[in-house]
Amino acid sequence: MQAVLVIAHKNIEHVIELSQLLRKQFEVYIHIDKKCNVSGLQMNELFNIGAHVYQSVDVRWGGWSIAEAARILFREALKNKEITYMHVISGEDYPVKPLKTIYEFYENNDQIYIQCEPAEGSVKSGESQVLWQKYYFDYDKINRRTTFGKIYHRYTLLKQTLLHVDKFKELGVNLKLYQGANWMDIPRDAVSYFMDYFDEHENVRKLFMTGYCSDEFWIQTILKNSEFESRIDGDIHRYIKWEKQYDNYPAVLDEREFPKIKAGNYQFARKFNPQYSAALKRMIDDELHL
Repeated sequence: MQAVLVIAHKNIEHVIELSQLLRKQFEVYIHIDKKCNVSGLQMNELFNIGAHVYQSVDVRWGGWSIAEAARILFREALKNKEITYMHVISGEDYPVKPLKTIYEFYENNDQIYIQCEPAEGSVKSGESQVLWQKYYFDYDKINRRTTFGKIYHRYTLLKQTLLHVDKFKELGVNLKLYQGANWMDIPRDAVSYFMDYFDEHENVRKLFMTGYCSDEFWIQTILKNSEFESRIDGDIHRYIKWEKQYDNYPAVLDEREFPKIKAGNYQFARKFNPQYSAALKRMIDDELHL
């Protein structure tokens, strides 16, 4: 048995349609952002579909809360001893291969499909990604995307640089830092390992829970510094358009992406928005989910 873990924060009608489709083949675990307004009728629809639904974390971009939502889903899925493989997607994703094809690809497969790039030497938005975990941040309380949040971020980086802050030394963490997308496909034994490791190492918990965008670091770092490293494959089989479109980055997809999706080795694609992606979903359903 395999499970799809869905981290959702909006467009609940799409999440319902997605869950209804996935339940034909998978167990489905969903965390919905606590801020998201979900009606009783919508929640009942999800329960009636057979999804396991949670809404306990107020998810804030850049904060630990995104990773905490994922931890809840991993923990709940692990309670089902029959689940052998877990797939993490967002609530804006959609499968782009027949579900049976996706399922069979992972049956008796112990590979870990997760992006893991060294943080050392990697720069995003003009910032060393190592600093995102080396320094202290608290974006579960401060909105990083506001004007104040942007100014605060620059001030925090400058201040901690001048003070020579180094959480790695302070906490005694000697792991080499890795980063990558938080959308992944992982067998049960690897999930059990990184969940136990995180629970048992208080210094590692504090490192990531006080970092910036730690949802893209914690699993990668734990697994790459373990015996599981040899089983990691960086192909996550996701179609993501790294451009700005419909005021979103990465892009919200429309029907123009269908030829690329159909031709590629993709299993899921993102982002789907009901306003712009309806035609694309119809094309995928008609041609790829037969």
